[in-house]
Amino acid sequence: MHAAARQRLADLAAHAAPIPLDPTPIQELSRLRSALGGGPRLLVKRDDALPFAMGGNKVRKMRLLVRRAIDQGADTLITMGGVQSNHARVTAAMAAATGMRAVLVLNGTQSEKPTGNALLQRLFGAEIVLVGTREEREPMMDEVARRLAREGRRPYVVPLGGSTPEGAIAYAQAFVEMAGQIDLPDAIVHSTSSGGTQAGLAAGAALAGARTAIQGVSADDPAKAIECIVGDLVRSIGGMLGVADLAYGQTVVDDRFVGPGYGVPTAASTEALELAARTEGLLLDPVYTAKAMAMLIAAVRAGGFDSHDTVLFWHTGGTPALFA
Repeated sequence: MHAAARQRLADLAAHAAPIPLDPTPIQELSRLRSALGGGPRLLVKRDDALPFAMGGNKVRKMRLLVRRAIDQGADTLITMGGVQSNHARVTAAMAAATGMRAVLVLNGTQSEKPTGNALLQRLFGAEIVLVGTREEREPMMDEVARRLAREGRRPYVVPLGGSTPEGAIAYAQAFVEMAGQIDLPDAIVHSTSSGGTQAGLAAGAALAGARTAIQGVSADDPAKAIECIVGDLVRSIGGMLGVADLAYGQTVVDDRFVGPGYGVPTAASTEALELAARTEGLLLDPVYTAKAMAMLIAAVRAGGFDSHDTVLFWHTGGTPALFA
């Protein structure tokens, strides 16, 4: 890895918000491998096991983004998502843990008795602003920011998913963390949506001179759209780290497992969720990680990986969705 870039990553990690972040464990999935009839060695990186606010990939990103908000003197975090958004849940928790307020602009319908992430958002003390559609969220965030500024507050707007270059760089740091735990795998399979996690992993792999395939499985958008976002974010991360024209050629997005739409289970994702639970005691979520695991299972069954390969499934969290 570029020595200067590695030092910059370390400096950014040291300057994150004061939320503890120990390395997450990597575990063998030997029983799942046996259930699939063999194939590559299977591992899982347990970012669902991050202890803060029920974990997940958003914790890594928000530690960096909240530090930026603190440095700018913000007292309120504003972000957007669906009513069961993992990102909104972690944003609310980060605000609570750092003495700030959170305003969440969410589309969807709240039940009389909130469940899953919707329950946690309220427990963390967030103000909820409901809108009817995804398209209404960003204009409403801007309106909320103006209202708070008029009231004398100092708002900081966090884009959807925290997938800015500043947030995505958390997963370049995470790639370094993983590389210190195991030999580099032949492939990493994970869920992708707003592109930040995949971009960070790709940037980390590029900086490390790795050949690991970074295989994102879309939870919603077309592969081409996510690939464009990932490429732009990787270049921006390179700019932040002083590495011109950073790119990684081993990055792909697979959108074949979205099914009828975002958050709608498929037969393959339901099987993946149940198989992971019954063979490994590993809980996935129906929106993101179950569809990513469905892709991995299908690839193993189809002989898409060599038996000598090592494939790491990066668990990005989302477990509260099981209780929504």
